[in-house]
Amino acid sequence: MTARILVVDDEPDLEVLIVQKFRRQIRDGAVIFLFAHDGVDALSVIDGNSDIDMVLCDINMPRMDGLSLLEKLQQAEGQQLSTVIVSAYGDMANIRTAMNRGAFDFITKPIDFADLETTIAKTLKHREVLHEAHRRQAVAERAHASLSRYFSPNLAERLAGDADGLALAGRWREVASLFTDITSFTTLVETIDPATLGALLNDYLAGMTDVVFAHEGTVAKIVGDALHVLFGAPGDQQDHAARAVACALELDGLSQSFRDSWRDKGVTVGTTRIGVHAGPALVGNFGGGRFFDYTAYGDTINIAARLESANKQLGTRICVSGSAAARVDGFRGRPVGDLMLRGRAEALRAFEPLSSKQYDDPSTASYLEAFGRLEAGDANALTAFAAQIGKCPDDQLASFHLKRLLNGAKGTRISLD
Repeated sequence: MTARILVVDDEPDLEVLIVQKFRRQIRDGAVIFLFAHDGVDALSVIDGNSDIDMVLCDINMPRMDGLSLLEKLQQAEGQQLSTVIVSAYGDMANIRTAMNRGAFDFITKPIDFADLETTIAKTLKHREVLHEAHRRQAVAERAHASLSRYFSPNLAERLAGDADGLALAGRWREVASLFTDITSFTTLVETIDPATLGALLNDYLAGMTDVVFAHEGTVAKIVGDALHVLFGAPGDQQDHAARAVACALELDGLSQSFRDSWRDKGVTVGTTRIGVHAGPALVGNFGGGRFFDYTAYGDTINIAARLESANKQLGTRICVSGSAAARVDGFRGRPVGDLMLRGRAEALRAFEPLSSKQYDDPSTASYLEAFGRLEAGDANALTAFAAQIGKCPDDQLASFHLKRLLNGAKGTRISLD
């Protein structure tokens, strides 16, 4: 790489002398020298040459001296030139002033060209180190900006400084997968104007991702209104299932408030359905070197997506697998039943998670009693669910079970469409 050095000196013979002393380096393309006769000329040359690497500068010059030039260069925004003062004025006051104004080194006249060559090499090496540091900082800042779209800010900051952590093509990890989707969103898209839709969607996704990031989740994908969120990736989280369930409950609360606020504006937004499952998944940065797609694959991901969809038939808003619930200390929720999900031969126990307040409500105890009768094959299960609906007419899950029983179904195994 060719170094570009600006020499600022009013001595007419210095240009010829430098070109002669460095003729071999100039001939080999290792260095290019530019010349200015005072500080004013130097600023003009610098303005027209953004790729100058260093400045060799005299102190005593007409119009603008070297110390004034140093001050100008230090004040220039984005200017990172390394400057070496070359002057016959080698007293300590000048040296201190030059160093305080950002000079990298100081050489006295008459010039010892062997010392000058060594100083230039040292200065250029220092410049190279600075360039690399700035390059790394810029890469880290770009990575942080990109990662902040997917990960919580503190996790993005850690990952931005760990390129190896994102270079993984794929790795099996224990994760909790969470999916969300708004009911009848396609119909909504077709019935409101684009400006309103844009504001609504931005408002919704901003709120939802803020909640996800608060629980240190990773937004693996956003498709329209739907989110796919991971816990336990890319960084290990021993409590990934607990984070996912807590996040699901908070997302549910936010989505309900969101619906209320937009209803007041005359826009009816569908219910947000949420599915959560925990287990192994292949997680990594897929798509090759040209495209960043941090995502996950495997049965764990598919089950979480199907649990989200199952809410529509069950009448619930959140559906959590027994696998995820079992990993949460003190899990609170209502059993939904044993779901026969599409593509699976075995039934999957599912739960509707509840907040502490909801779980302590007397209606939860009466639902649990009715479900217990259903699980035991007790014929009085139908009466128990009917009583539950009598006390809680809005209990959609109890209504789902009552309809099943009225249609002749038995037990907790539920076949979904």
